[in-house]
Amino acid sequence: MVRAAWLYHVGGMTQEEVARRLGVHRTRVVRLLSDAREKGLVSVTINHETIRDLEVEDTLTSRYGLDFCIATPRMGFELATDEPNLAAAQDMISRRAVGAAAANFLKGKLTGRGAVTVGVSWGRTLEQMALHLSGVQNSRACFVSLMGSLTRNSASNPFEVVQALAARTGGEAHFLPVPFIADTEADRAVFMSQRTVAEALALARSADVYMISVGELSDTAFLRKHGMLSASELRSVRAKGAVADSLGRLFNRNGAEVDHELTRRTLAVDFTELRGRDVVLAAAGLQKMAAVHSLLRTGVVRGLIIDGDTAYAVASGARNQ
Repeated sequence: MVRAAWLYHVGGMTQEEVARRLGVHRTRVVRLLSDAREKGLVSVTINHETIRDLEVEDTLTSRYGLDFCIATPRMGFELATDEPNLAAAQDMISRRAVGAAAANFLKGKLTGRGAVTVGVSWGRTLEQMALHLSGVQNSRACFVSLMGSLTRNSASNPFEVVQALAARTGGEAHFLPVPFIADTEADRAVFMSQRTVAEALALARSADVYMISVGELSDTAFLRKHGMLSASELRSVRAKGAVADSLGRLFNRNGAEVDHELTRRTLAVDFTELRGRDVVLAAAGLQKMAAVHSLLRTGVVRGLIIDGDTAYAVASGARNQ
C-alpha cells in the first residue's frame, strides 16, 4: 500500500505504471490507493483562499462572535432524512473534508513551536482529523482527552484519537482512565476522586487549544449508535428540549445547558471551564445544523471548522434571525 501510494503520489506514475511496477492488476492499485487515503497514509491539502466560502465564513464569524471560521467547499448536499444510505455517504464525505481542514489548522498550531498542549474530545470528525494530520513533528506536543476514555472499541473514542495524534507527531498522549458515563452519581464521585483522574483533568484544564465536536440527539447519533445512550434516555433528553451534546453536557436550541441525570454521571472537563479559552469546534454533516447552532450560542466556542453545506445552512438561518 505504501509503495503504491509513493509511486503514484510522489513518483508521479500513472495507475497503469504503478500496476506494472508492482506486478499487480490496475484494479488492485485503485484499491490500494483508496485504502491509503482511508488509513491516513495519504492526505491532500489545497492551500488557496478561493476554495473557501468567505461570505459564509464572515456571516458565521459575525453572527456568533467567533475569532475565525473555516468552511470547506460546498458539495451541493441536501438533507437526506428519507435516504439513510445517501445521508451516511454524505456525512462521511463531509467528515473527511472537515477532518482534513482541522488537521491543517492543528498542524499550524504545532509547527515551529515548543511545548503545546491540545485538549481533545471525541467524535468521528476528530477521528478524521487525526487520520489526516501529517508532515509535522513536535516531541513537546501533548494531547490530552477531555472526557472519560474507557468506551467500547471505537476509533472515535478519545483514547484512540489522542493516541493517533501523538503517534503522528511524536508527542505525548494522556487520557482519563475512567468510563465516559458512570453507572451512578456515587460511582462518578469515586472516579473523580482518584489521583490519576485529578492529574489528567488538571492537564486538560491547562491546554493551549481545545478541539471539540458536537453531537446531534437523533436516532443515528454517535452516543446512541454506540450504546452509551439508550432509546428511553434519548427520548428523555429530547423531552427536556436538548438538541446537542458536547463534553457530556446537553444544550437546548438557545445554547442553554439542559439539566438531566445523565449529565450528572458523565466524567469530563466542565464545559463552562472552557469559556474564554481557545476552543475550536469541528462539525460536519447537515444533520448537525441545530446542534451546531446550539453550541455556537453557548459563547464558549471561539473558532469553527465546518463543511460548506452545513455552514451555508447555518449561515442562512443566522441571516434570518
